[in-house]
This record gives sequence, structure tokens and C-alpha cells, in this order.
Amino acid sequence: MKILALITARGGSKRLPGKNIRLLGDKPLLAWSIQVVHGVPEICDVLVSTDDENIKSIAEKYNGYVPWLRPNELATDIASSVDVAIHAIDWYEKNKGEIDAVLLLQPTSPFRTRETIIKGIELFSKSQHHTILGVSPTHAHPKWTFKIDSGKLTPYLKEHGLNIRSQDLEPAYVVNGSFYLIACEDLRKEKSFIGKNTIPLIIDSDIESLDIDTESDWQYAEYC
Repeated sequence: MKILALITARGGSKRLPGKNIRLLGDKPLLAWSIQVVHGVPEICDVLVSTDDENIKSIAEKYNGYVPWLRPNELATDIASSVDVAIHAIDWYEKNKGEIDAVLLLQPTSPFRTRETIIKGIELFSKSQHHTILGVSPTHAHPKWTFKIDSGKLTPYLKEHGLNIRSQDLEPAYVVNGSFYLIACEDLRKEKSFIGKNTIPLIIDSDIESLDIDTESDWQYAEYC
């Protein structure tokens, strides 16, 4: 089985400017995601899709494969990860040969482990190539959430669980952004990383499932 690891690292970031090459510990944020998959047998390449020359240079320093800079239309705030991934898959298969799947690794999840990646790949293989999605237990159960309707606080779900003890609620999970593994043909067909047959890769660790989006997230990551 051949899997292309894809790391998406656009140059522009409004909340955390330069985050992809900002030092976290002893290396740039981007490098954490590149290095964690090196040596995994099923990974044929670690391709970094970026529109930024500086990111390209740093990615290559840490053995990321950066054969081109991302086209302008895929370097905007509204460009989707799906479009970016399909562009990378199309180029790779045309120039380097066919692959079975793409593993999207967002650089903002630096603490995912090699063991988790191997576990996800094993799930993918055993499930006959269904989509594998990284999820974590949610700290805000959907049955305890609210919306504001005409100025009034209203349970978000009709069948709310406001009178149910937390330990009696069924487990609920949230996508943590650390792991997306999908067959290339399914991604092209569904235009989504969540397919009809999506299998959870459950990550219980708060540190491993951390998705850095704000300065406070970054400070927490440095503390970890």
C-alpha cells in the first residue's frame, strides 16, 4: 500500500503570523509533522503544499518534498483543504506514479505520535480503505450546549440532556484535526475528508490532539 503524506502549509496566517515556521521547542512547527512520518513503511513521500518560498526552504531542510509552489488560486483564505489535496494527488500520480491514499497532516497538530499514525494506517487497511478520521472526546457535550434565539438561551438540541448526569451521557467526539486518511478515489468522488464510511481514530490525549489556532494554544504547546 502506498500512502502520500500531505502537509498543507500556506504562508498567510492572520491569527498567528508565520506560525508554520515559528520555532516550537528546537524546531519549526512544520518540522514536527514532517519528521513524525519519516520511516513509516506505507508512506511513499511527505509532500508539503505551500505557496511560500521560505516555508519551502525550511520544509526541504527537514526532508519534506516540495516539488512546486501552490498555484495562486489555492493559496487564498477560501481555498479548501480538499482542493489542495486533490491538486497534490493529481500532480503526484501524473509525475511519480499511482498511490492508494492520502494522509493529511495539518502542521498545527504537532504532537501526534508515530504510534497513532501507524494505528490509523492499520485501521485503514483492515477496514478495506474506509476513511479514517482523528477524533477526541469532546469537553462540551452537544446535549449540554445552547444557542441564543431571539435573545433567549435555548438548548441547541431538542432532545437535550440538561437533566442527565455527565457520567450517564453517551460518549461524544469532536474532530481534532490531527489525522485524515482517505483513498484518493473517494476524496475525488466525495470532495470531502468525511466519507460515507468514516471510522474514528480515537485520540484520548489532550496533548496529542492539540490543534494550535491561537496564541494561547501556542503557549500551551510550549508548556507541553
